[in-house]
Amino acid sequence: MVWHPLGPPFIPIIGTIKKSIQAIVLHSGNKPISICHRMNPPSKKRSYTMRDVARLAGVSVATVSAVVNGKQVVRPVVVARVQDAMKALNFHPDHVARSLRVKKTTTMGAVVPDFSSGFFVDVLRGIEDAARNVGYSVLLCNSDDDVEQEQRHLKALLSRRVDGILLASTDLYSIADTQLRSGTPIVLFDRVPPGYRGAAVVVDNVDAAYRATKHLIELGHRAIAFIAGRLDLSTASDRAEGFRRALEDAHLPLSGAYFKRGDYHPESGYQNGLELLKLQHRPTAIVSSNGLMTLGLLRAVHELHVRCPEEVSIIGFDEPAPDSYGFSLSTLLRPELTVVAQPGYEVGRQSAQTLLGILSESDHSQKEESPVVTLQAELRIRKSTAAPQT
Repeated sequence: MVWHPLGPPFIPIIGTIKKSIQAIVLHSGNKPISICHRMNPPSKKRSYTMRDVARLAGVSVATVSAVVNGKQVVRPVVVARVQDAMKALNFHPDHVARSLRVKKTTTMGAVVPDFSSGFFVDVLRGIEDAARNVGYSVLLCNSDDDVEQEQRHLKALLSRRVDGILLASTDLYSIADTQLRSGTPIVLFDRVPPGYRGAAVVVDNVDAAYRATKHLIELGHRAIAFIAGRLDLSTASDRAEGFRRALEDAHLPLSGAYFKRGDYHPESGYQNGLELLKLQHRPTAIVSSNGLMTLGLLRAVHELHVRCPEEVSIIGFDEPAPDSYGFSLSTLLRPELTVVAQPGYEVGRQSAQTLLGILSESDHSQKEESPVVTLQAELRIRKSTAAPQT
């Protein structure tokens, strides 16, 4: 019996709301005052093992293990029976426990500078496809071109005991030290420090920028500007070198006013574009050395009402190669943009395959001087480049 200090005794009404809940509803006349309830502690969910799966499927534990790990040939009818049993028990293999036994996690890390870059998105597709084909998972990290964030990602990947790391580094001078201290295989892609002797997959950026600049020279341009990326990165310095060589071979001067330094982000392309297009003697052609800066440059062209290619020809970098979808953003622009198309997917695929090759070695050691795989870019000539008007 429960008493209320302000009135007569209340009548307890006890009813079961659910099997695991008991409720006491206190009434004063027909008006409920309060509800007090007690939850029975939920029963602990059982964790099933391979032995349980084997028992339900009517096979041996070894057969279940073979199906889970895909290491042996098992008859399809047996595979289906095991998979049905796993589904019925909601069984998921304990990969952590397995990795401790075999000292292998079947995971690799991939650190890229910018997820918003179409080139690096294409690279990641290649990495993931190559890894998935051999049963590997990929942990993706975005460094945002920040050295400290990159180091945090590397430490996190190493603490998770990934088998290896694929890295487009924003801090090229600490790579050797990281590799030496961790002992974990690292394959670089896109960006490689001077004198690096480890495994890497890169694009021939010197040749790519050379051919882009040479195309403009052959059209008759003599006042050609260049918007470079971060010159502490090999991609930017190599493209700048290709631009310089093309001018030198054509006996054209390299004007300081026409050489701009960006940072691979749209704002730097925009600001440098404004400066170039506002010059008293502005260039008749501009090469922008990455896709995001090209977007900024195109914004400057639009704002200043400069006609392309009548008043300025433009070549940009970055576009999926080969163009597997039949079209790209560059073809949707007016005029259609001439670009240097990098084989991003192939960079990612070959980087992952290089790492998997290292991991297949018994000691996982890289050779003292591993080969660097160099891929070629493609110059796609469209309507944003034309002969200068006199």
